[in-house]
Amino acid sequence: MPRWLILTATHILVLSVGFAGGIYLLPILTAPPSPTEVALQNSASEAVYFGRFARDLEGSDLLHWGTGEVRIAPDRIAHLGRLSPGPDYKLYLAPRFVETKAAFLEIKSSSVRLGDVKTFNGFILQVPRGVDVDDYSAVVIWCEAFDQFISAAEYRVPHQALK
Repeated sequence: MPRWLILTATHILVLSVGFAGGIYLLPILTAPPSPTEVALQNSASEAVYFGRFARDLEGSDLLHWGTGEVRIAPDRIAHLGRLSPGPDYKLYLAPRFVETKAAFLEIKSSSVRLGDVKTFNGFILQVPRGVDVDDYSAVVIWCEAFDQFISAAEYRVPHQALK
């Protein structure tokens, strides 16, 4: 095999690994500081609903997962736990609990995007005016850039299940 072909192939491989590593590490390097434990506890103390992100959801994997408790108040959502690092994470309120990419894509149009998740060791996001957390029953962490399911947590029983 010609030497130039080997060099080209190895350089392409190294560049590809470096590029992939950069995509993974950039959100970690540019992430703002996580909320303090005091801020998380204060936000969580006003919660009216509670849910849990589990690492073993069907749509989660080695690089896409969440753990810990999510606490929902009428005006904010606090996560006390960890998320796998990644780019362009969004928090959605969803009408029902899902645990796969396909299931979320089915309900994405009826879900509401609350905002960006930029920290991976807990976060606090404000619920925009006009959004009622009582109208939804789950939260979903979604990677918008790669259409990737990260995690989800159910925080209340849907109205239909109560009947």
